[in-house]
Amino acid sequence: MGELTRWKSAIALIAITVFLGSCARTLHEPPQQSSAAVIAELWQAPTDMANRDLFYGSGGPELVPPQGTYAFVSKKTTGKNPGYDVRDSLGRLWAVKLGEEAQTEVVVSRVLWAVGFPQPANYFVERWTMAGGDASDQPAGRFRADLASDQVVGEWSWYDNPFIGSRPFGGLLAINLLLNNWDLKTSNNKIYLRINSRGDRERVYVVRDVGGSLGRAHQPWFLRWIPFMRDRQGTKNDVDAFEAQPFIVGADKDGIEFSYRGLDQALAKALMPADLHWAAELLSRLSERQWQDAFRAGGYSAEHAGRYINKIREKIGQAATVGLQGSPARP
Repeated sequence: MGELTRWKSAIALIAITVFLGSCARTLHEPPQQSSAAVIAELWQAPTDMANRDLFYGSGGPELVPPQGTYAFVSKKTTGKNPGYDVRDSLGRLWAVKLGEEAQTEVVVSRVLWAVGFPQPANYFVERWTMAGGDASDQPAGRFRADLASDQVVGEWSWYDNPFIGSRPFGGLLAINLLLNNWDLKTSNNKIYLRINSRGDRERVYVVRDVGGSLGRAHQPWFLRWIPFMRDRQGTKNDVDAFEAQPFIVGADKDGIEFSYRGLDQALAKALMPADLHWAAELLSRLSERQWQDAFRAGGYSAEHAGRYINKIREKIGQAATVGLQGSPARP
């Protein structure tokens, strides 16, 4: 009887979890259209796109982490990937992420920044040494600059924000799906107060932790609606799986069916053909040199970079084709 009771309790818990999880996955569209000023907090048209340097990214060569020993500040206590906060010889603070996301985060961040979505300055550092803490030569890591000009003031949700229904929001989501970023949780999205070129502080919405990408984005059906199984939605930094997985498996007047299956299915279902067309048009403007530079910045070999780029270009072509079907107008 005790065993039966435990099974009933487990089933009831799963049912409640599924119900609560499905309730949370509803997009809350703003009551009115977002103004151009509001949209600019998420995306700004990259008028200099052809000249953007995807090797150095948003931080440019000026912020490249210097060679030498980094001083331990604290150990990372959140997320699945190990890491540290460290200080360099110039006194600058860096958030270092180790593990399989270090490469993917740099590449995907470069691509988002290239097409107009704000990103923090980050770099892939293959060899570095730390003094203090776990002092030793360290494995390769992603170094994200902690700048006084960039103050994090909050988080934002894919499901509840002022941009839902706008073309840049749909395009941003389409790009993340195209790059197989399956970790679309609120804690990965940050709101910054950033000092602009005029010296004024402006608010920007950033999809910051994008390392859960460039692998396979497909979760087993029996785990799909259990929120605490978010980290079982796919693989990361896995070129074989990325190549093997389709992007779009069907499209008609009723919507688009993606190969992605996971906790954020409601986001995928909200995409329209014109969102894909918008995203494809932007991505197709990146040159071969820029794609190569983005992967070189992430420390990828020429072979793996080429395989990734070929698959990404295939997906861009598919998105453009589906986008030609048209969709209801969006601002």
